[in-house]
Amino acid sequence: MSDTLKPGLTATCRIDVDTARTIGFMGEELRVYSTPSLLYDVEVACRDLILPHVGEGKDSVGTRVELDHVGATLLGMWVEITVKLTEVNGPAVTFEFSARDAVEEVGRGKHNRFVVGVEKTAQRLKAKQAKAAGG
Repeated sequence: MSDTLKPGLTATCRIDVDTARTIGFMGEELRVYSTPSLLYDVEVACRDLILPHVGEGKDSVGTRVELDHVGATLLGMWVEITVKLTEVNGPAVTFEFSARDAVEEVGRGKHNRFVVGVEKTAQRLKAKQAKAAGG
């Protein structure tokens, strides 16, 4: 990992809330940004922030999330997600995040990721697949 991967790094991304990111179980008129979509978008924002700092052949995987989804964002609105790297402990990294739409804060929480070697992870997953197929 690079010496540039340090607490204090921040990034903000803007997401357009399209139909695929909304719930539909309360009907078309009540489509709002889904919690799973918010979580996915937070994970992507955190990964995108650290990826330039982890080195070639490395990536990261999510390991833990604390998420408070505190406001509804309507279909067609945008959400800005701001992530801040708060801790680096070897390959373990911790973030705080917040999300807001044009009207209010809609989410906040913490997210942990773990930096991994892509090749080593691929080998581990292939071994698991072989074990699963044999059992």
